[in-house]
Amino acid sequence: MTLPSCSHLPRDTRDTLFVLAVIAWVIAPLTPELPLWCSLLSMAVMAWRGVLAWRGQPLPSRWWLLGLLALCLGATLISFKTLLGRDAGVTMVVALLALKTLELRARRDAFVVFFLGFFLILTHFFYSQSLLTAAAMLVALLGLLTALVNAHMPVGKPPLWQAARLAGSMALLGAPIMVILFVLFPRMAPLWGLPSDAMTGRSGLSASMTVGNIASLALDGSVAMRVHFDGTPPPQSALYFRGPVLSHFDGRAWQARPSPLPHRLRLPADLQVSGAPIRYQITLEPNRLPWLLVLDATPQAPVLADKTARMTRELQWILDQPVTDLLRYDVLSYPAFQHGPRQRVPGLEEYLALPNGYNPRTLQLAAEWQRDPRHADASNAQWVDVAMQRLHSGGYSYTLEPGVYGQHSADEFWFDRKQGFCEHIASSFVILMRALNVPARIVTGYQGGERNSVDGFWTVRQSDAHAWTEVWLEGRGWQRVDPTSAVAPGRTGTLQRLTPPRGVIANAIFATVNPALMLNLRAAWDAVNNRWNQWVLNYTQARQLDLLKNIGFKEPNWQDLIYVLCALVVAASLGGAAWSAWERHQQDPWLRLLKQAMLKLRASGLLLAPNRTPRQIGQQLMTACSTAERTNEAGLQAWHDWLNRMEALRYAPPDPGRAGHFKHQLATLRDELKHLHWPK
Repeated sequence: MTLPSCSHLPRDTRDTLFVLAVIAWVIAPLTPELPLWCSLLSMAVMAWRGVLAWRGQPLPSRWWLLGLLALCLGATLISFKTLLGRDAGVTMVVALLALKTLELRARRDAFVVFFLGFFLILTHFFYSQSLLTAAAMLVALLGLLTALVNAHMPVGKPPLWQAARLAGSMALLGAPIMVILFVLFPRMAPLWGLPSDAMTGRSGLSASMTVGNIASLALDGSVAMRVHFDGTPPPQSALYFRGPVLSHFDGRAWQARPSPLPHRLRLPADLQVSGAPIRYQITLEPNRLPWLLVLDATPQAPVLADKTARMTRELQWILDQPVTDLLRYDVLSYPAFQHGPRQRVPGLEEYLALPNGYNPRTLQLAAEWQRDPRHADASNAQWVDVAMQRLHSGGYSYTLEPGVYGQHSADEFWFDRKQGFCEHIASSFVILMRALNVPARIVTGYQGGERNSVDGFWTVRQSDAHAWTEVWLEGRGWQRVDPTSAVAPGRTGTLQRLTPPRGVIANAIFATVNPALMLNLRAAWDAVNNRWNQWVLNYTQARQLDLLKNIGFKEPNWQDLIYVLCALVVAASLGGAAWSAWERHQQDPWLRLLKQAMLKLRASGLLLAPNRTPRQIGQQLMTACSTAERTNEAGLQAWHDWLNRMEALRYAPPDPGRAGHFKHQLATLRDELKHLHWPK
């Protein structure tokens, strides 16, 4: 048996299936954020509702709904331990929307579904404000508007394209209001955030660095930040964006901890810069971390719109609160700088500490080097050269799959495996330096980036996260040493940038499409996303106030934004009223003349029902006057004839040879109406 096509389905069935399709579109992007049970339940319920609509079967009883509702409440409590909060709340809204379709009987129920869908559209932006999310939700909005318009259409089977066209017109008419509200409504703290990061083996920046417990590193190609340089940018190999400085090592993990030394012994920043500075602007993606990534070295606080930052003694810039929204700031950095004490002081001792019972072979190697007559009286700089030479010529390699390291991670790297990624290399290097009595520490951040040829911005991805080291040298202070560059120079240069591995589909595409074309498409997409970030997501209150300054406000504040917004709303309302009056004036001139005649008759005491044709009005006039004493039969007949000519002008077949006949006759009738009076 063949199924009937949708065009032959009953109106209720067709409309229900369309609403279910729109709801499925709204829910689908949320499935990665929902518990598995919620996604499966929603799909099953809507599939069930679709089958019932297709077959014309009755909806389930209220007991079914109550049972499923109790199941959803219990599952939500088990999943989140609460019914409150973002994740639990979104889960419940999705479940309620799906269950509501099982009692979709009347137009009232449909309206509840529509407005639950509108609310669910907003919840997507709790998790992502990307351009793709916005585009998907725009389609969802048009779908819900189409369903809403279709529900208001009369009986019959009006085509969906007609409702879609009207919904699109409504959206276009509302677009100017949306733009005005976006531009002038005072910016408020974001109501959304990012989901908690799991401790997974993916590239990215972290507050600590655990060495050896990740067998392989999966590169994360998502954008960490975008950088725009004023003028010529530095070479790619010099782009070190400073993040947390890790100085405490417990044998397995490096962490950034407060110094255990008394305050008077702690090392000050002692930053001295020289040479020409580099001016640039960074757009930092939300990461729920309080760090401002800047190039070494930045003596002045980055220029932020509504936040303040402070610099630690390790030259890291930190905010008072995590970055939960797109953040743009201007920076002035000096590539030539000196940092830290120039002479050995007690505060350097904390950068020599090593835990007992770890890496005995590395400690033995350091002792052997120190006893070697060739290295007698070697300076810290010379020890750095010796270690870098070993990395360069000792058969060491850079890999994203080093395997799981054991307790003595540095020993395994220096003597057994001789391979690892940047965390293994940096950690092993610092442990060896400290064993040689050279103060050293690990610096994490991002290195390098990729210049977008479309808009000129540098895109720094999570896969560009990097760990390097700083060693203290007599007379020079802290100096950057990147041991990874001795093992794999291309990692910090332009030849071998890390890229995420491609899947089966991506490999097939690259095999059939010109790789240069794919790179250009990726650059274009990144540029579009960057514009979205710069002009939409990063439209802050500071930019709003700058807009007011440009139109004449000297020291604008958020109250001025309200005043301007109210003024525009009033102006728009007056404009709408004027448009309505003009539109009423532009209505059918025949109807307007008939209305004038009816008003004139009503003013004379004749009771006229609305929506009467001219012939019906004439008949009512003759009937009302037949029982009354009238002395002016000619006047009564004039009214009757005038009304009949009005109807004939409206419904008589048009004469193609007399295009101006209608307007001429209408003008004649208008003049005659002025001289018509109720018979006395």
